[in-house]
Amino acid sequence: MENKEIVIQAQGLTKRFGDFIATNAITFEVYKGEIFGFLGANGAGKTTAMKILIGISKPSGGEAKVAGFDVYSQTEDIKKISVI
Repeated sequence: MENKEIVIQAQGLTKRFGDFIATNAITFEVYKGEIFGFLGANGAGKTTAMKILIGISKPSGGEAKVAGFDVYSQTEDIKKISVI
C-alpha cells in the first residue's frame, strides 16, 4: 500500500502451549483505515493471535507490534490504545 501507516505488524508470530502450537508463524500487516479479519476453523489460533495482539498473552516466538508498541515488552501501552 502506498505511504500508509502500518498499525499492526506480525512476523512469524507463534504461540505454543507445551507440544501444541496454537498459532504457527503467522505474518501480516494491517494499515491504518484498513478492515482486517481472521478466518479459520475452530482451533486455528484466531483467538490466541488476538490475545497476543491486545496484550493479554505473550507469544512464544516471532515479533509483533501494535501501534508501534512491542507485544513482548509494551503490553500495558497496547492495552491503553483507544480506537475511538
